[in-house]
Amino acid sequence: MNLQPSDNPEDLKIVLEAALLAAVEPLTLAELKRMFEQDLSNDVLRRALDELRGAWHGRGVELVQVADGWRFQTRAEMQPWLSRLKNEKPPRYSRAVLETLAIIAYRQPVTRGDIEDIRGVSVNPNIIKTLEERGWIEAIGHRDVPGRPALFGTTGHFLSDLGLRTLSELPPLEALGNLVTPDETALIPELREELADNGVPRTFGAVIETARVAAVTEIS
Repeated sequence: MNLQPSDNPEDLKIVLEAALLAAVEPLTLAELKRMFEQDLSNDVLRRALDELRGAWHGRGVELVQVADGWRFQTRAEMQPWLSRLKNEKPPRYSRAVLETLAIIAYRQPVTRGDIEDIRGVSVNPNIIKTLEERGWIEAIGHRDVPGRPALFGTTGHFLSDLGLRTLSELPPLEALGNLVTPDETALIPELREELADNGVPRTFGAVIETARVAAVTEIS
């Protein structure tokens, strides 16, 4: 196969398709550019990626743009069948971990003290450590008060795991009611269908589902 991706748009899509299918993590435009000797503009790459995304429309796999770049992923509606390929169900994160993640996602930047004020209970340091090791949160600064506590925010990896590009794509906090207040049972799996029935976008349910699927330990 004699491909000329720098000169032929169809060849360019073939190369991009191969790279994205082979990649373990999302690829940015800058990373994709490194494959070509000729300097391709961002507009050319985006146009090719948009056309490639259209070519995969309606199939079991889709090309999406997330916070960390572009990637191929299976469509959500494929999960009932794909889940049967797994011999074991992954363990779930505890409610405390999910509540902490939701508070950081919607209230960021927040300190550990802010989280404790909202939840009404102390935050186990292992919860913060678990979310940092998962790559979902990070310290993004320090509050200018005595002790200079760390301010936490979510990462691009967190958004990519949810299939999002920006925080603005999370459903409005008002649509979630009081799910992240201290006196509510927040983010437990049983709420997923109730949220959907009440018109809350299923994107928020991905916070729960992603944490469940990706979990390797349960922190209480």
